[in-house]
Amino acid sequence: MNLPFTIEQFLDVFRKYNIAVWPMQVFFILLALIAVYFSIRSKTYSNRIIVCVLAFFWLWMGIIYHLVYFSRINEAALVFGTLFIIQAIIFLYFGFLKNKLSFRLKTDKYGITGIILIVFALLIYPLVGYWWGHIYPSAPTFGLPCPTTIFTFGILLFSVSKLSPWVIIIPFLWSLLGFSAAFSLGIKEDTGLLVAGVLSMVMIIYRNKSFKTSL
Repeated sequence: MNLPFTIEQFLDVFRKYNIAVWPMQVFFILLALIAVYFSIRSKTYSNRIIVCVLAFFWLWMGIIYHLVYFSRINEAALVFGTLFIIQAIIFLYFGFLKNKLSFRLKTDKYGITGIILIVFALLIYPLVGYWWGHIYPSAPTFGLPCPTTIFTFGILLFSVSKLSPWVIIIPFLWSLLGFSAAFSLGIKEDTGLLVAGVLSMVMIIYRNKSFKTSL
């Protein structure tokens, strides 16, 4: 894939972003753990909290990362940022207005796979990146598109209701595009993004068929 920037420029975007937004990275991890917590301890407001966390992540990535930072080296980031913002709106639309997003961690194949993806996004992803020489601050941290998309798939696998294709199409497309671009630049930990996207899409489609209720 021919990219309009070099690996040095790409990593420098991470460096500038991470330095500028610190300590938001810690806050993002806390938000992720809160979302997981409310998928375990079901309350009347649990689903809305989880939806708000997901929407916030995608809005942040769209505005702060893509539009503010990544657009400095890649004009396509304007398109990516718009799509990420749309994804945030989709979460809020289906989660708040339509009330069609329900999450509960179960000890079935979906729940277990979801937990694996979440652990990968929060813990294994940065460790693998460190192994490959991507050291903070010049490394993709949680709150940036690739690890956060993996986390998103993990949460979506906790769904106990049928998911509209609109909820998953943008994360899935990013799993393909983000992987192909990042991997060509040597961000090999993003192999997990491709695996998460394809595996989650297959599992969600299969699970959707088991629901009798339609959206």
